[in-house]
Amino acid sequence: MDYSSIATVLKQSSLQDKMHAALAASKNVHAKGIVGSYLSFLMVESFNKQAKTHVLICNDKEEAAYHLNDLEAVLGKQSLLFYPGSYRRPYQIEEVDNANVLQRAEVLNRINNKKDPLVLVTYPDALFEKVVTKKAIEKNTLKIKNGDQLSIDFINEVLFEYQFHRVDFVTEPGEFSVRGGIVDVFSFSHDEPFRVEFFGDEVDSIRTFDVASQLSTNKVNKITIIPNIEHKTQVENRVPFF
Repeated sequence: MDYSSIATVLKQSSLQDKMHAALAASKNVHAKGIVGSYLSFLMVESFNKQAKTHVLICNDKEEAAYHLNDLEAVLGKQSLLFYPGSYRRPYQIEEVDNANVLQRAEVLNRINNKKDPLVLVTYPDALFEKVVTKKAIEKNTLKIKNGDQLSIDFINEVLFEYQFHRVDFVTEPGEFSVRGGIVDVFSFSHDEPFRVEFFGDEVDSIRTFDVASQLSTNKVNKITIIPNIEHKTQVENRVPFF
């Protein structure tokens, strides 16, 4: 049975109508007796109906991964994001996982830019960590688009201020390199690094590139560069995720 067949059955359920009506009225919904993938299907139907950002809070990381896999099969990756804790082990603040920090920053950046609604999958350990404020994110954000008048020296200074490390070849978030009129930078707001080419002091082109081959992949018109917003030396006030 494919999802369209399941969706047809769900739409005939009185539970769906009651749930949509309650959510539309901003009321709490308490459903019990849900097993297996049914919760994921309810989330998808609610998301399609409400067109608002939904947050699925699972009991732990393993359960979150289970539902993330379900939701990805139906929604695809465009409208779905995972919000993990930033540490390799809960509350071990010296052992930050760069991949998790990248995912957290991507979520905050998407929400901050008020893009299309999302389904966020997370768990209590991740939500327990406070995040920097919207104002702090905006303050520590460098936006670049094609045609901008920028000097490479300016970008170099900003990235050092953001505590990015200058390297020969970019391989992970928080790194950048400068070769002639080309700046490679791996922002914490995107899962691929960017290659910015200059013609004098004008941004001539922007592309993503593959870390392994160092070859350009896709053209983009604009990018957002933000530092590691989970960095322990950040002094900005922090607030709960919600």
